[in-house]
Amino acid sequence: MAERRVVVTGASSGIGAATVRLFRERGWRVLGVARRADRLEELAAETGCDVFTADVTDQAQVDALRNHLAGLGPVHALVNNAGGAFGMASVEASEAQDWARMFDVNVVAVKRVTSTLLPLLRAAAAVDGHADILTVTSIAGHVAYEGGGGYNASKFAAHALVAVLRLELAGEPIRVLEIAPGMVKTDEFSLVRFAGDRARADSVYENVPNPLHAEDIAEAIVHSIELPSHVNLDLVTIKPVAQAAPHKVIRGELRPKGY
Repeated sequence: MAERRVVVTGASSGIGAATVRLFRERGWRVLGVARRADRLEELAAETGCDVFTADVTDQAQVDALRNHLAGLGPVHALVNNAGGAFGMASVEASEAQDWARMFDVNVVAVKRVTSTLLPLLRAAAAVDGHADILTVTSIAGHVAYEGGGGYNASKFAAHALVAVLRLELAGEPIRVLEIAPGMVKTDEFSLVRFAGDRARADSVYENVPNPLHAEDIAEAIVHSIELPSHVNLDLVTIKPVAQAAPHKVIRGELRPKGY
């Protein structure tokens, strides 16, 4: 069997970068995809991965990614990791533009990348036995919380997309997997959500002993894909022990946070 290759989107930081590192440690050929070329170049120098600069919300750039991959060789796995949250205002007060951005990156981009790369995955599966599509969603796609309207809605939609795709590909040797993390402390997720407000971003993890880290989710991603081809982890939810219940106390109120 040919050396296996995986494509990881959102590879420039956080869970994506950790996933690239671990796949490389396990001997995979990896193509890391993200918008920030400088971050990708650093990751390539560190790990020996291949990289491709693209915005997955732009079809022309995703088409260019497909064409680039076609020249590299078989593609055995896709990790849809790119995503984001913007703001935490109420449904009433939140900006529709923020909702549109979240749906574009968390839902439409997953559809766009998956549809565009499926022919390459099918071709690899026909030769090597199977291929994998793994999407990183969120606990927010399963449990609603105040202030999470747009993010909840987009992640619930992503979960539905994955479930429908699994049904549509039934009978083909392509596994469809979903990893839904809870509180993961990364350098950028909450910072982006709160528009660069470092104090507010850090407050998400206050009084939360041992939140998850990007490497914890990378372990689950790589493990899921490296399981024997007849084993499908349809949905894996991962939370730190401290998040046994889907709520924590913030500003004196009981409300969910940190997904």
